[in-house]
Amino acid sequence: MISFFEASLAELSIHRIGNKSEDEFYVLSEKSIAIRDITLSNLLQQYFLSPYEKVNEVYRFIHPNGDLNLNEAYHFAAEIFENGETFHENSKQLAKYLYDVSGHPKIKSGELYVAYFENVQIEGELHDAIGIFKSETKESYLKVFPEQDGFGLTYEQEAININKLDKGCLIFNADKEEGFKVAVIDQRSAEAVYWKDEFLKLKIRNDSFNQTAGVLGVYKNFVTEKLDEEFDISKADKIDLLNKSMKYFKEKESFDLEEFSNEVIGNAEGIEAFKNYKKSFEDEFDQPIPDSFDISGAAVKKQARAYKSVLKLDKNFHIYIHGDKELIEKGFDDDKSMNYYKVFFREEE
Repeated sequence: MISFFEASLAELSIHRIGNKSEDEFYVLSEKSIAIRDITLSNLLQQYFLSPYEKVNEVYRFIHPNGDLNLNEAYHFAAEIFENGETFHENSKQLAKYLYDVSGHPKIKSGELYVAYFENVQIEGELHDAIGIFKSETKESYLKVFPEQDGFGLTYEQEAININKLDKGCLIFNADKEEGFKVAVIDQRSAEAVYWKDEFLKLKIRNDSFNQTAGVLGVYKNFVTEKLDEEFDISKADKIDLLNKSMKYFKEKESFDLEEFSNEVIGNAEGIEAFKNYKKSFEDEFDQPIPDSFDISGAAVKKQARAYKSVLKLDKNFHIYIHGDKELIEKGFDDDKSMNYYKVFFREEE
C-alpha cells in the first residue's frame, strides 16, 4: 500500500525530547539539516520509510470537539503543506507539543526527526508526506577496519539501528478536509499509547481493509471468548466456526452480514448473539462496521495468522483441524477416566 521507490528526502529537522515527568527538557535545533550525501539520504529513507511497506492501516486525525484545527499535529502539518518555508518552525512546535504529552514515567527520551518527503506512494498515488519519527533505543556497534599489519577493532556506543524504528508516522498531503491520510508505527507497549492517542490523536479510517479486519477480529473474539457464556460448545466446534469464517472471507468478494451469519453460524440463537456482540463492539469503541462491504484480501491474509486451528491436548498431542468437523468425534473413556478424540481419515501421508 505504501512504497517509496520514487521518494526523495527534501528537508530534515532534528530535536531532542526529554521526559517531562523526570524533569528532563527538550533541545531544539536552530535550523534544518541539508542532506547532500546520497548514501546518507538513502540510509535515512531506509530507516524512516521501509517499515511502512508492511503497513496497511490508514488513519485520520481527529479531535474530540470535532474541530480538526484543534488537533495540534494536524494543525502544524497543514501549515507545512500550505507553506514549505514554515517547515522548521513548525517542526519545533511539534517537538514542544510532544514534550508536553510525554508525561508517562516510562517514556524514554530520544531524538525527534521531522522530515519532508516528496513522491511517496500510498494507494497507488504519489503525494508529498511529512514524517515524524522518534528514536528511543540505542545500541552499541563494533567496527572493523584495515590496518597496516592486519585489522583494527573499535566500537561506537549510543548508536541507532536503522532497521529498528521505535515510533513514527507519515502524514500524506491527501484528504485534508477529512484529516489527511496517516500511517503509524509504534511498539504498542502501554506507554507507547501516548504516541498515537495523545500526541497524534488518530482514528482508523473506515475502509474495506479495516472493515474486513474489524469483522474478522470481532467474530474471532465472539467465538473464542463469548460463546462459552451462552452455549455449551467444544473447542473443536469453535475451531470449525473459525475455519468456516476464514473460508467465507477467502472465497467471497464482498461481505454480507445475513449471508455470513447463515452460512457460517447457521444457528438462530448463535446468529442473534453474534449480532448483539458486534453491536456492543461498535458502541464501545465508536467504530461502526457496515453490514456489507468489499472484502480486502490483504486484511484476510493478515487476520489469518491470528486464527488458530489447533486442539492442544494436555502436553502430549496437537490436532490441527482444517476441514470437515464431522470427521472428529469426542468421547469419554470410563475405564481410564479420560477424554478422547476419534479421528477418521482415508489416507496417511
